[in-house]
Amino acid sequence: MILYVLRHGIAEDSGPDGDDASRRLTPRGRKRVYAAANGMRAMGLRFDLILTSPFARAAETAAILGEVYGGDPVPRGFPPLAQGIAPVETVRALRPFARHAAIVIVGHEPGLSGLVAFLLTGSPEGLQLTLRKSGLVALDVHDLGRRAGATLHWVLTPRQLRALRKA
Repeated sequence: MILYVLRHGIAEDSGPDGDDASRRLTPRGRKRVYAAANGMRAMGLRFDLILTSPFARAAETAAILGEVYGGDPVPRGFPPLAQGIAPVETVRALRPFARHAAIVIVGHEPGLSGLVAFLLTGSPEGLQLTLRKSGLVALDVHDLGRRAGATLHWVLTPRQLRALRKA
């Protein structure tokens, strides 16, 4: 399975109710997510499934991605991608989706970089990586039941994704 790991776009400093989970994308964040999603589409990336953290900024990012891809697939909320969930728990929760050829997950730092490190090295601290907002990682995951063993295909910054939409 190819696992695409996408960090949410630029979000408000605080949500309307003061809760971190309600923080929404800023206008600049939405614009950059659209550009990144169009870069992904221009690369020819395809997904069987879009899973997203239930937090507003990640759900909006996933919705924009789904929109750019014509509504197929429709993003699905996935609570194990919420902020504060241990990477090992997220990987465990992803196992039922292993039959899919390509999945994109949308979430938060530092959880996403910990998840990537865990899949590559067997430890959430086994690799120093900070995924930028609207940044994307592509992993070939052979077995979600194994610690480590994934293969890193590439890491793209938001700027690189935006440039690809014009290529």
